[in-house]
Amino acid sequence: MEEKKNTEENQHHPFIAYHEELPPAHEDPLIRFLHRIIRITVKALAVLMVLVIMWGIGDVVFVLYTRLSEAPFFLLNINDLLETFGAFLAVLIAIEIFINIRLYLGTNIVPVKLVVATALMAISRKVIILDLDKLTPDYLLGIAAVVLGLGVSYWLIARERN
Repeated sequence: MEEKKNTEENQHHPFIAYHEELPPAHEDPLIRFLHRIIRITVKALAVLMVLVIMWGIGDVVFVLYTRLSEAPFFLLNINDLLETFGAFLAVLIAIEIFINIRLYLGTNIVPVKLVVATALMAISRKVIILDLDKLTPDYLLGIAAVVLGLGVSYWLIARERN
């Protein structure tokens, strides 16, 4: 019954869909007020994430400028490349988090596949920028277990939808 009500509401307002856990219409005025506050804070997080993305782009530009303007000019060593890749991936992860926030605000579906993909991208960034000289075997095994778990989770989620 509740799903039918949400579907009917969304047909009248196709661009406004609320998360089921935070319905805009609740019989208790306090709960309705608290849900409104949560939706406002999630919107504030979305704005802050856009600012973080813009800051991250500035950081990528700064890192590239700094590395390319030092002697030897216009050459990057492997550490510079890894640092640049890390900065790029951090921006991409921030964009994925923004998309997660946007989907949270705009649908009543939890984007599990996107959340797992974002986590996989974040751990991949970590793997790319690892300094293998400073790590213990336990740390590497832990990261390997996380990558494997997220990879299998993503594969199972993608397989289920097909």
